[in-house]
Amino acid sequence: MSSSPKLRSPLDRVRQVILFEIGGLVLITPPFAWASGVPASESIGLLAIIALLAALWNAVYNTSFDWIEGRLTGRTADLRPYLWRVVHACGFEGGLVLMSLPIVMWWAGMSWLEALLADIALALAYVAYAFVFNIVYDRVFPIAGEA
Repeated sequence: MSSSPKLRSPLDRVRQVILFEIGGLVLITPPFAWASGVPASESIGLLAIIALLAALWNAVYNTSFDWIEGRLTGRTADLRPYLWRVVHACGFEGGLVLMSLPIVMWWAGMSWLEALLADIALALAYVAYAFVFNIVYDRVFPIAGEA
């Protein structure tokens, strides 16, 4: 096991977060607006606020997860096996649901249960998206290629 795992640079992490959030807004806003009945103009605003929250959470969560995984296994995040990618994506989205639920309730004027269901649907969509995005990102921008 490595006591000092190689992590992504701060600049690479910023690139990762920005690309992830832009892609998520483009791919997930239209189906959310359709399924929730919240107008697209309001949906994009809501999802942009959640994306900002997610970007902050993303930086903290991913860096922490990568560091812990590196300490426990000695491998870098770009070599993460698929089962750990599922654990990673679910943990990220579970934390985000807890933080974003009050925002969804307030912004969309939904009841607690409606907002929870909408937030869970968003989380499931983002789990699938995060799984694919991170595999592609790790292949396009491997950690070993950093200076």
